[in-house]
Amino acid sequence: MQGDRRDWRSNAFRQRLLAGAALIACAPFATAAAAQSAQPAPAASGQAVSKQVVDDGLTPQALYIDADSATRQGDTITATGTAEDRVYARSRGHVLRGESLSYDLANGTATADGRVEAITPDGTVIYADHLELDRDLTTGVGVDFATRFQNGASLMASTVVRRSEKVSEMNYAIFTPCPICDAKGPKTPSISIQAERVVQDEALHAILYRNAVFRVGGVPILYTPYFAHPDPTVERASGFLVPIVNYDDGRGFSAETPYLHVVSPSEDWLISPQFNSEIAPFLNAQWRRRFVDGAITVRGGYTYERNFDKAIGNSLVANDRESRSYLLSHGNYDPAGPWRFGFTAEHTSDKTLFDRYAIRDPYQDNGLYYGDRRRLITQLYAERQTDRSYVSVAAFRIQSLRLDPRFADNDFRDANGNKVFESDENLPIVAPLIDARWEPHDPVFGGRLRLKGSAVSLTREGFVGAPILNPAMAPPVTTGLSGVDSRRVTGQAEWRRTVITPQGVRIEPFVDTRVDFYSMADLPPMMGVDSDQTVTRSRLSAGVDFTYPLVKRTAKGDIILEPVAQISISSKTDIDPRIPNEDAQVIELDESSLFRMDRFSGYDLIEGGARFTAGGRATIRWSAGRSASLFVGRSYRADDENAFRTTIPDSLTGDLYDPTGLASSTSDWVVQGSYSPSDRIRSWAHATIDGSGDIRRAEAALDGRWGRRNAATVSYIVDRSNPLAGDLNRNYEFVQLAGQQFLYGNWGVALAGIADLEQDIITRSEIGVLYDDDCLRVEFGFRRDNTRVRDSGRSDGVYIRLNLATFGGSGYGQSDIR
Repeated sequence: MQGDRRDWRSNAFRQRLLAGAALIACAPFATAAAAQSAQPAPAASGQAVSKQVVDDGLTPQALYIDADSATRQGDTITATGTAEDRVYARSRGHVLRGESLSYDLANGTATADGRVEAITPDGTVIYADHLELDRDLTTGVGVDFATRFQNGASLMASTVVRRSEKVSEMNYAIFTPCPICDAKGPKTPSISIQAERVVQDEALHAILYRNAVFRVGGVPILYTPYFAHPDPTVERASGFLVPIVNYDDGRGFSAETPYLHVVSPSEDWLISPQFNSEIAPFLNAQWRRRFVDGAITVRGGYTYERNFDKAIGNSLVANDRESRSYLLSHGNYDPAGPWRFGFTAEHTSDKTLFDRYAIRDPYQDNGLYYGDRRRLITQLYAERQTDRSYVSVAAFRIQSLRLDPRFADNDFRDANGNKVFESDENLPIVAPLIDARWEPHDPVFGGRLRLKGSAVSLTREGFVGAPILNPAMAPPVTTGLSGVDSRRVTGQAEWRRTVITPQGVRIEPFVDTRVDFYSMADLPPMMGVDSDQTVTRSRLSAGVDFTYPLVKRTAKGDIILEPVAQISISSKTDIDPRIPNEDAQVIELDESSLFRMDRFSGYDLIEGGARFTAGGRATIRWSAGRSASLFVGRSYRADDENAFRTTIPDSLTGDLYDPTGLASSTSDWVVQGSYSPSDRIRSWAHATIDGSGDIRRAEAALDGRWGRRNAATVSYIVDRSNPLAGDLNRNYEFVQLAGQQFLYGNWGVALAGIADLEQDIITRSEIGVLYDDDCLRVEFGFRRDNTRVRDSGRSDGVYIRLNLATFGGSGYGQSDIR
């Protein structure tokens, strides 16, 4: 046995196999053979590719041969060709090529020599120097055998015996998922497995190895007497995935070893325990199931451990171990017809559990409504949609993992030394939330009529003052007060017609009417009103939109000017101070929202009076998709609307400010643009600027690529709407950067980071060394987490990320199941 191992590890053996690989990857397919074999569709999960019936125009027992010369002696046909013009044979959907070929008509067996290429009816291509096939052309013997799978993986062997239609045995073999040739010819694959004996079992959808050696760049790094992995034609199969290895100050050395168990093509389990050197293990698990009309995913984790994320060390309390867990699940049901249904269930026992145990992607958008960053949402919903109507009914509650807004920008802690988080009692339970729209099929007075309806009920346990309650009426002392509950029903009708004049001016007259009914309970007595109140308000609007696009075509490109204007008159809508502002606290003025009749994100704030809005966009387009665009716009209203203002958080005198940009008779300027000087550089920016020229909010991003794989992305966001500095000031300014630069061949560096310019701190940063080729990407780096949510403050760690072709990568992807 030892002598055999020395033989198959020798340079001569590797050179022989790579010579066969060169025949696979570097020699082009024969045109005639390729014309006879259609590539099959990818195999279903856990299933082999079904055989295809090829109609080649021959009767079942017929044989077609194209060769320089052919002779027949009895039942044996012998044909010869040259290295440049090989023999071509076709029978029963099989194609066989070689420099020489013999075929026994009586037994149906075939033998081929010299650059042999065989193509089966299912599209599989195999190569050999010598090949013998049985009567069914499915079993046989090959010398210097090689085959390439549809995903690019290659399997080569010194000799191969095809025991049956499903089982092949190979001796002194190499398997690699990597390219084995480039423009210069054959090359050593980045990753390969050499073995003394290899069995490819298509029934098991697996490749089995005996005495296997793993090589990286040709260098042996691991020996194992037995090894197996799924056949590359299988999309999903049970087995261990690539482990996740890193180091963290709190957990110590950490290794997560995911195991995927495929129950069926439509169901699987992922068991992924995380082993840590400093604390107890953490078990992650996920179950996924696809049904005929829907799917469900249940994901969770559990450990029994103390809270090691303490500012004064891991041993703050020696015996405070307790159960800690999380649940992240979602499902949807979409039967035939207009209705669909779904749910999400998301909860964690600890506010910082995701951070401490490095849980991957906990904040996902899976339902009808989203929980946003660092907020989890549990919801039930149903939707009905047709060509002319839409209705949705939902109920949800939110768990917040954010720091208390009052202390988010400092290191405030409670009596136990813990950070103070936003209370879930201060967030409402929404049940139900109804949204509906309907349009008649035929025009009404030559235009489009749209009817809308909305209703919501919110229940809150904890009391919350401004900005939800009117700042002029919110009580200064909230101890012992119950949360304010509110219910709203809204009805709205919009009519709009489009007229285009012969000169190209687009005119859109419109009429909009809206009615709101509010009912509030548990209003604080300091507001000077009864605790239960009912309020009704309405608005009637009419106006017209004007657009006049102008296009000038030149030899170098197009210049497009798009002036837009809107005139509208609405009834006066006094904003009742008793109505809580639950859904319109944030407004993002941009090119589209600036011209809407309702410019707030929700219903609780409403605009009235006369207003004029104007803007314009200029666009230049030139060759190869290059372009530059700029929009500038602003709105003017007859009167100020002081009800849009709210209390400055740090003001001791109750001063107000305008977070919306719409309180004054002149709105903020809206400026946004994009610039793409080439297909490798793209940028965009958006800003709202007040009347004095100061930036209120702004965002910008730049993506660039250079060379073959070098890339970088930088983004910037700022909010300076709060005019007063202080501990409760929620202004922010962030810069985020991510990129990679290759320095020598496939070696390079990668970095990523987020800088909080307002607090003058880098909140997250990573820097690493990477190797990346067509088959392997591995990254080693240092990570620092300086976010303020962790009790222990800054956390340093080391990470390793590994992605292998065919074998997968670090972590578990969300690949679809059927």
